[in-house]
Amino acid sequence: MSSGTAGHVTRSSIRPLGETDGRTPVRTFLRTVDGITIDAEYIPGTGRSGDLVTVLAHGFTGDLDRPHVRRAAAVFAQYGAVVTFSFRGHGRSGGRSTVGDREVLDLAAAVAWARELGHTRVATVGFSMGGSVVLRHAALPGSPGAEHEGRTEARPDAVVAVSAPARWYYRGTAPMRRLHWLVTRPVGRAVGRYGLRTRIHHREWDPVPASPVESVPLIAPTPLLIVHGDRDGYFPVDHPRMLAAAAGGHGELWLEHGMGHAENAADDELLGRIADWAASAAG
Repeated sequence: MSSGTAGHVTRSSIRPLGETDGRTPVRTFLRTVDGITIDAEYIPGTGRSGDLVTVLAHGFTGDLDRPHVRRAAAVFAQYGAVVTFSFRGHGRSGGRSTVGDREVLDLAAAVAWARELGHTRVATVGFSMGGSVVLRHAALPGSPGAEHEGRTEARPDAVVAVSAPARWYYRGTAPMRRLHWLVTRPVGRAVGRYGLRTRIHHREWDPVPASPVESVPLIAPTPLLIVHGDRDGYFPVDHPRMLAAAAGGHGELWLEHGMGHAENAADDELLGRIADWAASAAG
């Protein structure tokens, strides 16, 4: 296990797209506190908010090179700089996916890198699994036992969770039952590895991490936005309502009419509204 700080940049086999001069994209690897290499990219952005950076956390089976992640990054780049990365077990990142548990360390590395690049305002925006991760990451510095989960002082200045679950082990929809088969069965993990470019860890959670709904009350006073579609096929609207209730009036809830699930269902207009909210909320 690495003793380095989250966000430490390791030597990369990917040729950088440019120098870290605040004007040109950069592709590199980051190292998490538990020693996993994370594929990451910095996009300077064309917006006026030079001190703002949005860190995008993709959903399960995504990665930073997926078209829907690229599209989201392009929209957010109109408002400020963007950091995208691939969670462990996804794309070119190392390790294996723990489906929302140790992924908080991946996000911590990306946020720390964004701070190292000189940005004073950081917004984290996560989709589906990434949504659960941004909620847990924002709560970790103030949560019991956080020192055992890679506590980082690189807290975000605003948090947005899109299509996030409220609770673990949900199997109430057909897509979630398929996902549990993918994660828990050897043949399912083989499908994930070879068919979806996602390497999934075979071990069950031990201990079970704090759920998103348990994490939300610990996020205040950081501004929080919860976005969910009323046609989400994975998590019905009781999930965002549960998250909003747990925020105790601190968080803002947008229930989007006709929207499905996560990045693929978020059109450019919605992404622009989220980016505008994050730019204002981050101070």
